[in-house]
Amino acid sequence: MQRRITAGIDRLVTAGALIAGYAALGLSALITFEVIARKFFRFSLQGVDEIGGYVLAIGVAFSFAHALLQRAHTRVDVLLERLPAPLRVPLNLAAMLALAALAGFMAWRGIATLGETLEFGSRASTPLQTPLWIPQALWVAGLGLFALLALCFAGRALWLTLAGRGEAVNREFGPRTTEDELDEARQEYTAAPSRSPEEQPL
Repeated sequence: MQRRITAGIDRLVTAGALIAGYAALGLSALITFEVIARKFFRFSLQGVDEIGGYVLAIGVAFSFAHALLQRAHTRVDVLLERLPAPLRVPLNLAAMLALAALAGFMAWRGIATLGETLEFGSRASTPLQTPLWIPQALWVAGLGLFALLALCFAGRALWLTLAGRGEAVNREFGPRTTEDELDEARQEYTAAPSRSPEEQPL
């Protein structure tokens, strides 16, 4: 499994996804408070929409890597699944190489944007006057993590292909199938601690 060679990145990706999820939850609470405050108390926090934009952008950037780790990115596999296994290998390899190229491009442009922001000392044209390098640095960190993980996966897919291990390429980098999801569900169920009869749900 490719996680053996990306254990450190795996932990970073998982931590980033968890933080992004909790940040989105906190944003939901903040928006709820803002709506109630405006409706009943004629009071506004100011800047909730701006903070929401930062949270969503940063969360999406970190979610890219987590989706890749879980093989959750959308793949159009109507024709792919109908092909014999040997023909699926180069297509799955091409998909990983293309994704790595896209992730690298996104990280490159993100770094360039952050560099311009630092050069000009840009601030948001809002009441908060947020220094834009702060949210952009976190955004670039998410994109960089995605690019790093995509490059690792693309390198492994290329190595497996050159080593003649096409079955491993299809298994690790092909679209998730219903059977894959069922296998993961069985593994999670097996790994879960057994319950006593008193703890069984009614």
